[in-house]
Amino acid sequence: MNIHEYQAKAVLAQFGVPVPKGGVADAPGEAVVIAEELGTPVVIKAQIHAGGRGKGGGVKLARNLSEVREHARQIIGMRLVTHQTGPEGKLVKRVLVEQAGRIRKEYYLGMVVDRSASRIAVMASTEGGVSIEEVAARSPELILKEWIDPALGLMPFQARKIAFGLGLSRDLTGKAVRLMTALYRAFVETDCSLAEINPLVLTEEGDLVALDAKMNFDNNGLFRHREILELRDFDEEDPTETEASKYDLSYIRLDGNIGCLVNGAGLAMTTMDMIKLCGGSPANFLDVGGNASTEQVTHAFRLILSDPNVKAIFLNIFGGIMRCDIIADGVVAAAKALGLSVPLVVRLEGTNKERGKEILSASGLNIISASDMEDGARKVVAAAVGGRP
Repeated sequence: MNIHEYQAKAVLAQFGVPVPKGGVADAPGEAVVIAEELGTPVVIKAQIHAGGRGKGGGVKLARNLSEVREHARQIIGMRLVTHQTGPEGKLVKRVLVEQAGRIRKEYYLGMVVDRSASRIAVMASTEGGVSIEEVAARSPELILKEWIDPALGLMPFQARKIAFGLGLSRDLTGKAVRLMTALYRAFVETDCSLAEINPLVLTEEGDLVALDAKMNFDNNGLFRHREILELRDFDEEDPTETEASKYDLSYIRLDGNIGCLVNGAGLAMTTMDMIKLCGGSPANFLDVGGNASTEQVTHAFRLILSDPNVKAIFLNIFGGIMRCDIIADGVVAAAKALGLSVPLVVRLEGTNKERGKEILSASGLNIISASDMEDGARKVVAAAVGGRP
């Protein structure tokens, strides 16, 4: 789960990470009131779940209250397009009005779960304000990394090593260690998957401040954090993906034209790979899980058919815990209820597969049978372009 910058800063501040003073406004008048309290100059920042806001015109400096009103008026209600939003952009509904500090130097500081090492990785760089992916591609030697032993936590010597690597003076090292320790505590205690401060700035007054902040959370840990779950902004999520989560379905919309309904994340990924290998393009990732009900399968079909780009559907089921006849019942119920109008290619393998095939055969639906995954992928690619295998 993602949250907005202003929300991430509020979370970090609770753990002792220094952040600028600011407030959130939904209208230009509210932005002016906040700026009056803070004193100008202030920065007006669009609040959407995407980076690159400055380049898209979503971050502006206001030197007086007149500029605060004008900038807020321009940003609130705009459709902000960045490299992370796609060409359709995202609608800006609120802005963060924040004190503008005097910046001496910008840094990058982030923490992420490194699954290959089964540890949290700390990354830092002197190239603050720039996408860490750009730095990695251009100058990977400028990225400092430390891996944290989960039994010990972030050790002071590791934080000092990063501070020295960033070239911080001796008097700033203590501040940096405290800030990194606070960031680590926030990461662990809120079940983060990513915490990023970019830029982390050194001010002219000699303070280290999180000028921007991004936090992502592990959905599997949200049951422990009602206060974090309440920060979820459904307007920033794909409504289809939000709907899928209500039925415990793992769904991600893609830009292809072949709908995929699969049980198991690994099989779903392999299915998409096979479709690509056969010359097609998946319209979604959809995992109904290992123990889906007829109702869940019906909702899965509804999600796939809600995408107008879908020209054919590939149902690829390997029934271990999941029974093929349950899937078949769900397919028939969904197809009849929704009026299936696109070709459906079905591959069933595993528990009760013969019974599942009988149910599909007796349904009277226009179903294309596949002997295995590759056969199914080839048939659905052909069906999606108007041919019948």
